[in-house]
Amino acid sequence: MENQRLINFLNQLLSNYFILYVKLHRYHWFVQGRHFFQLHQTFEEMYEMIADDLDETAERILAIEGKPLATMSKYLKEGTLPEATADDKENEMVTRLLEDFSQLIREIREEGLPLAEENDDQPTADLLITYQGKLEKYCWMLRAYEAYE
Repeated sequence: MENQRLINFLNQLLSNYFILYVKLHRYHWFVQGRHFFQLHQTFEEMYEMIADDLDETAERILAIEGKPLATMSKYLKEGTLPEATADDKENEMVTRLLEDFSQLIREIREEGLPLAEENDDQPTADLLITYQGKLEKYCWMLRAYEAYE
């Protein structure tokens, strides 16, 4: 299949989003501290956004005749993001998410978009640009939070 590298990238992105989805749930459940209410709500908003994007990514893989990964073991093998740890403090959670979102932006910019262009796949490029915009917005918000601390 001539678009296999693009499918592989989308499966890597799908894997990273599943890792991020679980991480955000963990942060939502375990966050403590002065900003509990704000971060608890923000992490929930983030995992809901990620859930929507997960579905869109899997459907896009199917639309371009690929097969989306669908097991946790595959996600952990194919993903490039680390899992969360239970002992993260609220500032560590924010820093880790900023690092994760920044990494995803780089991967989209440096790998995903060039592969979509190489395959003349504008719908996939549009999807990736939308994800990049959402992630950039969250990076801005997380950096603003860190500046306040």
